[in-house]
Amino acid sequence: MLVTTPSTLEAYADVWCPFSHVGLRAAVAMREALGHGDVALEIHSWPLELVNGEPMNPARVAANVRALREQVAPDLFAGFDEGAFPVTTMPALALAESAYEVSPTVGEAVSLALRTALFEEGRDVSRPDVLDEIAQSHGLERGARLDQDIVRVWWRRGQERGVQGSPHFFCRGRDMFCPALDIERGEEGQLLLRRNVERLRSFLGECFGQQVT
Repeated sequence: MLVTTPSTLEAYADVWCPFSHVGLRAAVAMREALGHGDVALEIHSWPLELVNGEPMNPARVAANVRALREQVAPDLFAGFDEGAFPVTTMPALALAESAYEVSPTVGEAVSLALRTALFEEGRDVSRPDVLDEIAQSHGLERGARLDQDIVRVWWRRGQERGVQGSPHFFCRGRDMFCPALDIERGEEGQLLLRRNVERLRSFLGECFGQQVT
């Protein structure tokens, strides 16, 4: 049975989640490899500080970054700076949501730029001047941010859809938490990570595929 390619691929994620930084980049690369660069990636807000009831711990994130670099992503996190870790991502998530109001393309670009600024450039994306610079570089006005209530709206929608964590993808009636990575804990509590290219390819292939059996 022939089906049309979806116009969007959805994901729920937070800006300061290093697993999302890897997972979203992997999804974008696989989208291009499968020849569907025209399918927009809509990254909805999944604010972990609301999910967990507290901000992310910079030291814990730094440890996760080291594990990701050592085990699956040696090409990422080159400029990560624990000392510049943001105190909140609510303004950054609100900026991304405002960018999606302009267009899916602008929204995706701003969402990925925020993660690049944090994890590759070591910038504090809770600072207004950093957010204004990212906004302006994508054609948005200084201070072009919606009220942070929009972040809570998307968080509640994610709860209703059964989001398990960051990143959680949705497409064509299917959903999957972090298809790009296998994440486990060893006997001593250490992170054990592995890229799962085939699972990601299978998930996106079914999403983009022209035949469904």
